[in-house]
Amino acid sequence: MNDQAIGIFDSGIGGLTCVKEMNRLLPHENIVYFGDTARIPYGTKSRETVLQYAKQDIDFIRRHSVKMIIAACGTVSSVMGAVKDIDGIPFTGVVTPAAQAACAATRNGRIGVIGTPATIRSGSYGRAIRTIRSDAAVIGNACPLFVTMAENGVTSKDDIVVKEMVARYLAPVKKEKVDVLILGCTHYPMFYDAIAEYMGSGVTLLSSGAEAAKYALNVLTAKNMLSDSEENGKNIFYASDDTAMFEENTRVFLGEDLVGEVRSVSTEELIGR
Repeated sequence: MNDQAIGIFDSGIGGLTCVKEMNRLLPHENIVYFGDTARIPYGTKSRETVLQYAKQDIDFIRRHSVKMIIAACGTVSSVMGAVKDIDGIPFTGVVTPAAQAACAATRNGRIGVIGTPATIRSGSYGRAIRTIRSDAAVIGNACPLFVTMAENGVTSKDDIVVKEMVARYLAPVKKEKVDVLILGCTHYPMFYDAIAEYMGSGVTLLSSGAEAAKYALNVLTAKNMLSDSEENGKNIFYASDDTAMFEENTRVFLGEDLVGEVRSVSTEELIGR
């Protein structure tokens, strides 16, 4: 058994979908979460910039003596590739877990992926899916405005802007008759109802953050690293921008208050100045 915390990071609040699932699956685990809200979005940045940010985020998470690290960010996961550990610490992004779940769920072998421009440009989901199922057809499309909309609470399926953007981004994917759609950015579950309504009941939607949480459970179980202490189960959240705004956006994002302490970390601290 191991009572160290699990570290989770994202470019903003999207990774909280992973935290929420972790809290449900592993109620006795302490979690340290970092949302880089001062530098969001990552998905429109260059590969080099994303890698630089990811290294700084991981270094910050590692200061908290964690036993596993989860990059709950589709962009970081796509750019870093199939990394399984960081200096001996188990690591996962969201790509591999979501790809495995999609291959298990599809009936016709046609899998859709939506993500940030950097994620789609990388082709990471297609590569991961085809290592599992070589005959799969993978149809991807970038949704560059979804992250900004989610961070600002514009997510209701009845909102005319949401309807318009969902139709614009999902039309090419729907046309290809996919039966599974990976929400390849952890912000995208905020549009679950709107996407589900547009795609129809015959399409299974997969949250990459939730699948990463399930994957982490399997890894920690296999390595006998789970905590069984009922005194654990605490969340600590760090944000690189205003913490009050972080809490307010989270309330909209999750539909509930955060359970845990929210602390501020400056960009200077992240880059080691």
